[in-house]
Amino acid sequence: MNSDGSSPPPPTSPARSNPNILITGTPGTGKTTAAGMVADAAGLELITVGDLIKQRNLHDGYNEEFDTYWLNEDKVVDEMEDMMSGGGMCIDFHTCGFFPERWFDLVVVLRAGTQQVYDRLKSRGYKQNKIEENIECEIMQVVADEARESYKAEIIMELTSNTVEEMEDNVEKIVAFVDGFRSSHK
Repeated sequence: MNSDGSSPPPPTSPARSNPNILITGTPGTGKTTAAGMVADAAGLELITVGDLIKQRNLHDGYNEEFDTYWLNEDKVVDEMEDMMSGGGMCIDFHTCGFFPERWFDLVVVLRAGTQQVYDRLKSRGYKQNKIEENIECEIMQVVADEARESYKAEIIMELTSNTVEEMEDNVEKIVAFVDGFRSSHK
């Protein structure tokens, strides 16, 4: 407490010279492909949160109906906190609202048409109920709305990811952001 009874301001994180980027979107929108391309092109470290959850048991068990793990958000945030502090991270995950806002300099929401999402998920062997749930999420803009509710509008970039050309253009836009960030944070 301050002498006037008010709480002190939260500590500020050190200025980063490399940005942290979140690439999010409904499964089947091209997140993992884009995140890998961005990380390679921009020299960022890639974290695929779904893999991290499995590897480090950051879940509360398995959901047989949807063939997925029950996410434990607190465990994920605790595990990633130190990783995120220095910057230079490219995060790939299908949801975003539980990540602390302070972690990200750019939040990319990838969008795709329902036929593209269907075809991509079907080719991965997803169960029909999981495909339908994800298509419904894409139609209802669930991830885009979550990003808008969780982060400042000026750090959100919504991009369409239906074709290889769009994916390549998206990577160029994100890498341009990284280059601009680095130039202005030397």
